[in-house]
Amino acid sequence: MNLTRVIKILLVAFFLSLAALNPGAVDNSIGYTPRLIPYNIRLLNSSSLGIEFDAAANTINSFINKWSIAGASVAIAKDGKLIYARGFGYSDTISKAETQPYNLFRIASISKLVTAVAIMKLNEDGKLDLNAKVFGPGGILDDPFYDNPKDKRVYDITVAHLLSHEAGWTERYGDQMFMPVLIAQEMGVTPPADTKTILRFALNKRLHYTPGMGREYSNLGYSILGLVIEKVTGIPYAEYCRKNLFEPLGIYDMTIAHNLSTQRVPFEVSYYEPSTNEPKPSIYGTGELVRASNGGNDITALGAAGAWLATAPDLMRLMLAIDGFPSRPDLLSNQSIQFMTDNQNGFAPVGWKGTIIDGTWWRTGSFPGTAGMLKRQSDGIAWVVLINSSAWNGPEIYSYIDRMMTRTLAEINQWPADDLFDQSLPIPLTTAPTEFLIK
Repeated sequence: MNLTRVIKILLVAFFLSLAALNPGAVDNSIGYTPRLIPYNIRLLNSSSLGIEFDAAANTINSFINKWSIAGASVAIAKDGKLIYARGFGYSDTISKAETQPYNLFRIASISKLVTAVAIMKLNEDGKLDLNAKVFGPGGILDDPFYDNPKDKRVYDITVAHLLSHEAGWTERYGDQMFMPVLIAQEMGVTPPADTKTILRFALNKRLHYTPGMGREYSNLGYSILGLVIEKVTGIPYAEYCRKNLFEPLGIYDMTIAHNLSTQRVPFEVSYYEPSTNEPKPSIYGTGELVRASNGGNDITALGAAGAWLATAPDLMRLMLAIDGFPSRPDLLSNQSIQFMTDNQNGFAPVGWKGTIIDGTWWRTGSFPGTAGMLKRQSDGIAWVVLINSSAWNGPEIYSYIDRMMTRTLAEINQWPADDLFDQSLPIPLTTAPTEFLIK
């Protein structure tokens, strides 16, 4: 037996021994058979239970109790180091499964930050011009399916317009991405209508303003950016993000969400809405009334605008790679980061929800049954909060999350020197121990 083979066998034995010491990270839900493979080696709540965090944890627990939140995941970093990663409450209230840092949440519009980073990466790699036209002859999506838009101003839409919500669409008559049954009926397809069909529906209507002459938040615009990425790269949007954004950063768990509770992936949380929320007709056209979080809205069709699942630590990895600080290498150039955050350039915030001149940037996301927020502060502190419950106060939940985190940070008197990223192994979900052996 040669030395290389011996080393690899010892490596496998090491992985298995660590996994055996970490049984809390194995999901034993019905229909999923846990295996002792490297991806079970994950951060646990026990990594963030030091006495220096007791007051902070009490503040977070008070917050989730006050707003009747089933479960939450919080990650905090300082100067490029992950110093806190802990779950609170339940990832599933029926099984009473404790929320852990490795639990996946729907992150909704935080996905737009992922998409913006992907677009900027393609721009840096010389594969995509931000001023390129999207539709019409010579446009990126020059496809017969999108020919003959009702409003010829569509031909003036650029990639930069989509990034900055300046493409000409508003939600004046409703959000196109949340009309899957109606659009399917009008377009003569089986519901739910997919992203391309929704776009074709939108092109059959007039724009609400001239591209570049206004700014209105548009889920449709960011969904189109996913189609742009696919056309430019020749591979699915999610695959491009995985290979070019996530894997270089050691992120292997992020994946696209599905619509039904029966389609949850391993380690994904359950989602909870207030009992007062009215049920909605199923997006599958069955006529059944269902929860918006469970087939009443189509999160998958949102795609690049809102369909990612992520853990709080993985979102932190991404944020620290685009924060512009020297503490960790950035995925993007300073020029790209400035384009996304400098409000003086006429485009920013790009991907972010808000950026202010003192260097504070934030991104929020919500979908029935979930909400999240991440923030990059000018003092080198960054944080992520994900919750698996809708709050009655709707969009106001973000201001309450922000205040809660301000109090939480103030209660950390001693910042640990260790980096929790060093305590987890970023290994692909598909990697099994036998793959480390020489065949």
